[in-house]
Amino acid sequence: MVREKVTVSTRTLQWRCVESRADSKRLYYGRFILSPLMKGQADTIGIAMRRALLGEIEGTCITRAKKIPHEYSTIRGIHESVHEILMNLKEIVLRSNLYGICDASICVKGPGYVTAQDIILPPYVEIVDSTQHIASLTEPIDLCIGLQIERNRGYLIKTRNNFQDRSYPIDAVFMPVRNANHSIHSYGNGNEKQEILFLEIWTNGSLTPKEALHEASRNLI
Repeated sequence: MVREKVTVSTRTLQWRCVESRADSKRLYYGRFILSPLMKGQADTIGIAMRRALLGEIEGTCITRAKKIPHEYSTIRGIHESVHEILMNLKEIVLRSNLYGICDASICVKGPGYVTAQDIILPPYVEIVDSTQHIASLTEPIDLCIGLQIERNRGYLIKTRNNFQDRSYPIDAVFMPVRNANHSIHSYGNGNEKQEILFLEIWTNGSLTPKEALHEASRNLI
């Protein structure tokens, strides 16, 4: 964890990181300040930045699983149901410079555990946490699943008419920023009163809070 003493700038308006830490592979935290600001500006900027952080930054998710039985069925030799496997795939955190959609796959022989590290990916997509669990194979069977990976923003909710033969869409939350909060500190007297904006950012590890802040700021301009 890195902390810095908070000092107030009286010159150029700029963001500065005063605290940064990685709580886990899938949880990063950063605290930033912006100063000096005139009275009323901090809240306006804070609200706009929070909206941009939570809604305007792109993320990468698994959005479809292929070559599997019906979603609410089970497969002999696999501890999890197909539905549970799909839910585990939904939780996989990815980092990429992908544009649009690409394919990936899993092909594992049991018995053993299937984790995120078993996903065969194109070179421009990375796994953030290779230990994320997908399935437990209890017998010497082959598990082969085709995957569709997409980079987008916001939410993608599956609909019934999106189901294809042995291919199932997966609800996706593309937002790499888990949460963002802002607070304001006022200082000075009378007409000289100014404000400092504090902005806290939590991400899922696919990008750092500093990267998220940079991208959100760029999207606002």
